[in-house]
Amino acid sequence: MECFVEQGVSYNDCMSRIYAKYGERIVPVSQRAVRTGGFLGLFAREAVEVTFYIPPINSRSFASQGGRASGGNAPLDFEKEKEKVIAAAGKDPTQQTILKELRDLKEEISSANTAARREEHANLVKIEEMLARNDFSPAYIQGILDRARRELTLETLDNFDELQDKALEWIGESILIHEEDQFQRRPRILVLVGPTGVGKTTTIAKLAAIFGLANSGKPLKSVRLITIDAFRIGAKAQIEAYGNIMGFPVAYVDNYRDLKKEIALSSEADLILVDTIGKSPRDSGKLGEMKELLDACGTRAEVHLAVSATTKSSDLREILMQFEPFDYQSVVLTKLDETIRVGNVISALSEKGKKISYITDGQKVPNDIQQASVVRFLVNLEDFRVDREKIEKRFPVDTLRQIQWS
Repeated sequence: MECFVEQGVSYNDCMSRIYAKYGERIVPVSQRAVRTGGFLGLFAREAVEVTFYIPPINSRSFASQGGRASGGNAPLDFEKEKEKVIAAAGKDPTQQTILKELRDLKEEISSANTAARREEHANLVKIEEMLARNDFSPAYIQGILDRARRELTLETLDNFDELQDKALEWIGESILIHEEDQFQRRPRILVLVGPTGVGKTTTIAKLAAIFGLANSGKPLKSVRLITIDAFRIGAKAQIEAYGNIMGFPVAYVDNYRDLKKEIALSSEADLILVDTIGKSPRDSGKLGEMKELLDACGTRAEVHLAVSATTKSSDLREILMQFEPFDYQSVVLTKLDETIRVGNVISALSEKGKKISYITDGQKVPNDIQQASVVRFLVNLEDFRVDREKIEKRFPVDTLRQIQWS
């Protein structure tokens, strides 16, 4: 796209000159006041300068007009005008800026047209539909499609199996797994927070069992349970029942001082698990109060946020954001057995850059819990052709870290 400049005593005079020379197809870009003529800066006259460009025209149409612009009376000498614009731009910084913006605009339009053409590829449309059926967020889906257009050859796009493999690999790369601390410090203090109804108490019991009991049911590690959820109907009885069955002491607290005291009394334990009251992520006041109470656990405490796999993407993002003040290290995903789609979880965690530590998929204690892995998510995707051997090689699982139950 080329830019031209014309001067006149007024804007109307400029446009008349332009129309007479180039025809009515021109498109004005800018106008500015200038001073022309005079001697040594004296006796200069006010004038107007208009910058414009001429949209491309069909070569056949141009030839039929004898090389004249539509509506014009003089032939166009484009090379001469090009030299004129370049010479003007070299002297005037404003013109340089305009030309650069026009060049950038031309490149953006070209890139957009190229992307649009590639987006029409049938296999990309199929991948988009598959991701949508798995409840991935629009932003996440767009990211996958953009990467495919940017990195894959047309040959790969034509091979749907290869395209699926690439999409699965990119999804796997977006899933961040939390690395366990492996009890390098004792006591290990693990606090579980989260909204009401996501299964925190049951998850606490599962964690107590997998760390505190061997497969035979014999003691493995010294575990203490502390709950501040003593007011919800049945909560106290539930955690007490779990504690009695497994032989782990259970303490109830409702203020900062008592919690700090229980933490100190349990200092010889291997693991202290703290169950909390479920709070609405929109109740910032109550969340603040609970945060102040949990500060009694000290800076060494690990905070994990429990969220349900059945939560829609927008609500997940809200929960992740509202619990930020707790500085949680990872997310524990519960109720995976109650949904067949995991795109909502993968999308929200990826967009917020959050790691995941555990997955629960049932009510049985301690069977229905496992340490999170990329493979566990990928095999849960609907419609995708999952080559398990291939993805296990790409995303190996540390078997020493996995929870094994017979």
